[in-house]
Amino acid sequence: MRRLLLATALTCCLGLPSALAQSQSLPDIGSSAGELLTPARQAEYGAMFQRELRNYGYLLDDPLTDQWLEDVGRPLGAASAQPQQRYTFFMLRDRQINAFATLGGYIGMNAGLVLMAEREDEVAAVLAHEVAHVTQQHVLRGVERAQRDQIPILLGMLAAVIAAQQAGGSSAGEATMASITSAMGLMQQRQINYTRSNESEADRLGIRTLSRSGYDVDAMAGAFQRMEAATRSNTGGYQVPEFLRTHPVNVTRISEAKQRAEQIRNEQPLVIPALPPLPSPPSSVTESGRLPELERSSLLPELPGLSVDLSQIQRPAPGSQFRWAQERLRVLSAPTTAAALAEYEALAKRQAEGLDPAQQHGVALARLQAGGNPRDIALSLQALLQEHPDTLWIELPLAQAWARAGEAERADAILQRAARRLPGNRAVALTHAQILNARGTTAAAQQALALLRPLAGDGQSTPELQRQLARAWELAGDPVRAGEAHAEASWLSGRAEQALLQLQTLKHQQQLDYISQARIDARIEALTPEVLERKRQGIYDRDLEPNG
Repeated sequence: MRRLLLATALTCCLGLPSALAQSQSLPDIGSSAGELLTPARQAEYGAMFQRELRNYGYLLDDPLTDQWLEDVGRPLGAASAQPQQRYTFFMLRDRQINAFATLGGYIGMNAGLVLMAEREDEVAAVLAHEVAHVTQQHVLRGVERAQRDQIPILLGMLAAVIAAQQAGGSSAGEATMASITSAMGLMQQRQINYTRSNESEADRLGIRTLSRSGYDVDAMAGAFQRMEAATRSNTGGYQVPEFLRTHPVNVTRISEAKQRAEQIRNEQPLVIPALPPLPSPPSSVTESGRLPELERSSLLPELPGLSVDLSQIQRPAPGSQFRWAQERLRVLSAPTTAAALAEYEALAKRQAEGLDPAQQHGVALARLQAGGNPRDIALSLQALLQEHPDTLWIELPLAQAWARAGEAERADAILQRAARRLPGNRAVALTHAQILNARGTTAAAQQALALLRPLAGDGQSTPELQRQLARAWELAGDPVRAGEAHAEASWLSGRAEQALLQLQTLKHQQQLDYISQARIDARIEALTPEVLERKRQGIYDRDLEPNG
């Protein structure tokens, strides 16, 4: 942490405080930012950044909420100015109200923002804002300045999140936090923060994306109003971050969002006329079989890019999963299960009608995590499932409760039924594999492997998935495969150096066959550049340092 920390390699949806931020203007259109980092390189930095956040303990790795967030964000990416960009949405366990975008289309959202929202469209509004930061290359333009100043990109992105989250005493260690705190003065002097122009541009394009995705355009103003209210009171169980108090969402920004929503509602829907039939003699058709550009374009009217209605993009019924996701996040983001249960007790006292079904499911989940009586928990969830059939948010903890109660057949039946309804669902497969591995038998491990192996190679693996793979391989009698999975879990946890050491140790095991040797060599070759890049960025594995 000896170098200057850069906070401009990512953007927060509400903006970090900076005296310079109010006077900075957007870079000119001729910015060469896109030439500094190729799309592939941007994706590498984004993925490394996500893994480093996991290393610091920020990520909330839960396949069920991850899938929900992906379902909310996917249509926004498809309706954005860059639908070809791959967007990766992930959840952080912090309860402060925040979201940000970084390189490679990686967009993070705090659990606190979901807890603040009243409906799914408000979550989508914030994600649409962040998607606009990506499409307008606001992040990359900050990196352009960073590269000119020779500031480490990955380290700067990480520092910005940690500074914004104010997570003192986290798993990152007090020494790292002290370094970040001491560098804040310099960071304020050198950073190019997201200006009012950038934020206004992201609001303007974000609300268009929101509309074209089929979400409610009023949701952006609603989200801003709720954020403003959070600066005046703290009744939602989340913390109000310092940057919200010093750089609030003001009345002007809210009114502008309302005006844009009204303008979009008053616009006439775009109707694309039917094209006339092509002339039979293809005299003007080129050798490639296409009409020349001039003739082809003359058949279509001028189509303004931001007016095309893409509201037919398929997605789950709006808001159908929101309340379940919100309450699951309330439990998973609470500092302790006791704190989550206390929160529900307070909610039950405030709500005259008592806890709603989603909150009842949250109570059962918290009790399950606290080690409560699994049979009692299962019975309460079973009654809830009868009222809300085919609800995966209930089915997964129900299966876990029956498994802990020793009712293996009931647990298997619930998850098998869910898998038939939702083939390939990651949350179902991982939950079932965890239950199977807990039985400790070779037969159960083989079943777990059949569930996990298809998920391990799709580019969306997680440390928990790899840990379950490792356990299954151990039970199945393959220590080499188990060792590879353990190394992969280390890498996904932001410990690339440890992963490399594990693979190098595994490589020297006796009786390693040729195929395994080649597989391990290939993975070592793939991880080595990342380890070198992390060292170049000034990021080291604290557990491997002499004084770590």
